[in-house]
Amino acid sequence: MANGTPYLTAHGAAEALEFYVSAFGAAEDSRWTGNDGRIGHAQFGIGGAVFYIADEHPEVGVLGPKSLGGTPVALMLEFDDPDAVFERAVAAGATVDRPMADQPFGERNGWLFDPFGHRWGISSRPAEIPVAELRAKVGDAYEIT
Repeated sequence: MANGTPYLTAHGAAEALEFYVSAFGAAEDSRWTGNDGRIGHAQFGIGGAVFYIADEHPEVGVLGPKSLGGTPVALMLEFDDPDAVFERAVAAGATVDRPMADQPFGERNGWLFDPFGHRWGISSRPAEIPVAELRAKVGDAYEIT
């Protein structure tokens, strides 16, 4: 059996943790701060999801999305009230990528970038929709199995 935990890197991990607390309701579990003041490792939770984060350490090739010019990774969070969380994240400094909208596959979601360059999807829990109904809604755009 394997488990996985997303490990984020940010230029300003302490500020990123503050953002995640105010925007997503995160709770910090632990923090290891080096003698140079940089976070070497911190653990936080958002709902039942666990994340790790560290400051950039360029001397060993650890860089965040801003230093790398973007990220190919997106992190998805589900909330009972995704609109409120999305608005709170934008008020805390996130940039809207795609606004909140109802999706044909049964959820409401929107996408944003946090101030540290990480991309987040904010979503409701998807509704249970039979595959035949999903196929009818999406048409030829996707093959759904």
